[in-house]
Amino acid sequence: MSRAVEILRGAAWRDVAARALAAVPLNYAVTSALTMLIARILPGGAQQASVGATLMSFLIFAGLAMTAFAVRSVAWLWVGLIATGVAAGFADWCFITWGGRL
Repeated sequence: MSRAVEILRGAAWRDVAARALAAVPLNYAVTSALTMLIARILPGGAQQASVGATLMSFLIFAGLAMTAFAVRSVAWLWVGLIATGVAAGFADWCFITWGGRL
């Protein structure tokens, strides 16, 4: 087996591992931050908003997991997920600080 094929196989393995880490643990963190944000934004009572946000979280998680394996660049995947998580977490923190719905 040539050296180039071995290098390519190693790169493909790292690429899949990075996508799997983005698709499960990082996706879970981003989805939870987005779910908290959606629960605070949705109208209605706190219970109804929580149930609605939880139902939406299943769609968000599945969509982000599929996106993790559909995009071309792993680096942009990680940047996008981390930026989304930080933005949602900051918005959650602002809502809590300013007295938003808990």
